[in-house]
Amino acid sequence: MIDGVKTKNLRVIPDERGWLMEILRCDDEIFSSFGQVYLTTAYPGVVKAWHYHKKQTDNFTCIKGMMKVALYDGREGSITQGEVNEFFVGEQNPLLISVPPMVYHGFKALGQETAYFLSVPTHPYDYREPDEFRLSPDSDLIPYDWLLEPGKKHG
Repeated sequence: MIDGVKTKNLRVIPDERGWLMEILRCDDEIFSSFGQVYLTTAYPGVVKAWHYHKKQTDNFTCIKGMMKVALYDGREGSITQGEVNEFFVGEQNPLLISVPPMVYHGFKALGQETAYFLSVPTHPYDYREPDEFRLSPDSDLIPYDWLLEPGKKHG
């Protein structure tokens, strides 16, 4: 696992009324601070990648549908520099992923339905000076292929 990345298995608590799933608590080992909560979606097969933050840690999960989440450690001097992590997250595998600053990350919606991505970063989004740095999904700087279709290169 990339140095500084943490995961938390999420537990679904069902009853006759429905179900509840705690995602992030202030007394969790994985929690450091609160910035905001936001929800984003991705249509089937859509890739939203790559980006990293210099200041904030991202804590996120897929709450509806399924996503493939990929991380890349491009930090110079990191003990896991060059490492790629891949997770399948969502209704079939409820998992919270905590991504430290300077680690590239992105996701791809899997299956035939819109995927819903819930994020609780440690800092609020700064519209004047965004802490967000991007590369295209098919950047040669990251040794990862999102494979929009098996056997086909993204592009």
